[in-house]
Amino acid sequence: MVNLDSVIKFCNDRIDVEKIKDFPGAWNGLQVENNGGITKIGAAVDAGLFPFQIATEKEIDFLIVHHGLFWSPPTPLTGASYEKIKHCMDHNLAIYSAHLPLDCHSEIGNNAILAKRLNLEECDGFLDFEGNKIGLLTDCNFSREDLKTRLQQEFPSGIQSIEFGSKHPTKIGILSGSGQSAVDQILNVGADTLITGELKQQHFNYAQEKGLNLYVCGHYATETFGVEALAKEAAEKFNLPYEFVDTNCPL
Repeated sequence: MVNLDSVIKFCNDRIDVEKIKDFPGAWNGLQVENNGGITKIGAAVDAGLFPFQIATEKEIDFLIVHHGLFWSPPTPLTGASYEKIKHCMDHNLAIYSAHLPLDCHSEIGNNAILAKRLNLEECDGFLDFEGNKIGLLTDCNFSREDLKTRLQQEFPSGIQSIEFGSKHPTKIGILSGSGQSAVDQILNVGADTLITGELKQQHFNYAQEKGLNLYVCGHYATETFGVEALAKEAAEKFNLPYEFVDTNCPL
């Protein structure tokens, strides 16, 4: 058994949790405490009742999530919110959340890991938020068709391709999760191609009018990388077992 505080400190330091500001109401770090001991580490994208139930079935007592329990505005602890907290308390499950710090981390962030898996070379960040660039700009030396093939292989559940940009993009932006804030910024950083998780219908017309390539790969699917990487590193550091809690979210 490993001390809870030791694992929290490792995670906080690894993702610079104190330096990365997040959206109002989001809380990065420990969100639910357990009895102070950890025997197994898990990772999940969402702090939902179903992931919590799967985690405890797998005997996980420290779960790292990307979308935590607390946002703005705060919600009363009733209904599903109550059931989630009660489940954690009843099963000694600690919850640790890492949102923007695990989107923009240069090594184990969602954007960085996806870039490496696609063999794209990181060159800069973009999309400033509170002094930190939460998007990743990469250099590309292969064709749009090759990029699409790589994305289809990486995300076998399916991607959506909107292709009105160059057939041989030299710069590609990556923003895991919701990419709505990046679409109208991508041209400003010298790129016409964006890989993201989620967009809205209006972005089809925007891409057509502005000459963009947009690849929508799933909000959930593009945000599995960071929590899994952090959980694996923590498990290795403290010689603990690890398991990913997959809910197969199609969105």
